[in-house]
Amino acid sequence: ALFWWFCDDYLELVKGRAYAGAPSAIGALRQALSVFQRLFAPFLPFATEEVWSWWQQGSIHAQPWPSETPTGADLAALDATCEVLAAIRRTKTEAKVSQRAEVSVLTLQATTEVLEAVTAGVPDLCTAGSVRDFRLEAADTDEMQVHVELAPVDA
Repeated sequence: ALFWWFCDDYLELVKGRAYAGAPSAIGALRQALSVFQRLFAPFLPFATEEVWSWWQQGSIHAQPWPSETPTGADLAALDATCEVLAAIRRTKTEAKVSQRAEVSVLTLQATTEVLEAVTAGVPDLCTAGSVRDFRLEAADTDEMQVHVELAPVDA
């Protein structure tokens, strides 16, 4: 499940900054690739060894097993941001348009705490979801509401 979350959500959110050359995004992606390769090594020994040799010295099978280290990451912010991205994707899928289709207006209604948590991810969400106008609205309910208005498709 973690691998699919990484591919579906995290990569989509960070790739805009990585393509722009942001060192933090590139460093995080390199770290994630290293960890995933080491985790897959017992199951795909030859493939992971080959890929490891493209960018690392030595054998992947001689590397230490990944360990969880505290990063200070705000997981609540990441979860909320991923939930918004999922709503964007779901709306585009249901409308049977490309995931690259433009969103003219995205409105997020949530508590102040959730809005503050998502604020740091707004630029990444705009890039990943092709969002033109992102609106944050405070709401009294604990349930986050995401309203996605797709831009008209040129016929």
